[in-house]
Amino acid sequence: MKKFLLPFALVLAVSAHAQSGKLPAVVVQTLDGKKVNTSTWSNGGKPMIINFWATWCAPCKRELNAISEKYADWQKQTGVKLIAVSIDDARSMNRVAPYVNGQDWDYDVVLDPNGDLKRALNVNNVPHTFLVDGSGNVVWQHNNYEPGDENELFEQVKKLAVK
Repeated sequence: MKKFLLPFALVLAVSAHAQSGKLPAVVVQTLDGKKVNTSTWSNGGKPMIINFWATWCAPCKRELNAISEKYADWQKQTGVKLIAVSIDDARSMNRVAPYVNGQDWDYDVVLDPNGDLKRALNVNNVPHTFLVDGSGNVVWQHNNYEPGDENELFEQVKKLAVK
């Protein structure tokens, strides 16, 4: 029984951290190669969306495109900021900038080629979206994408923006 409970407790601890902990301090890089520590990410006390995606992930691109169509309105209503974190590795990260440049995304896009932020937030597959409150706490997350999921995300953003 103890052999079962210890791994179970560890999984719960990691899951709880990812669900409700502070955004971890990890170094990622911008599309032009500059190193950025996630501890410097802020949005003036307003909500932030952290979206993990990859160039090879069709649902990821559909989600970011769906949000893009509404993002300007979301920002006007709530002040939300979205940071798209590419998990493309060394073999495919050279495709990220050309792809992003071909889109009409008004997001900050960063690279996590070593998967440090991905691991710190316990992201197992993409797309994976986190909502962070104005104090840097992860308050909501969603995995995968179906058309319309962006509406639930915005409902969560609005709840935070009211506080």
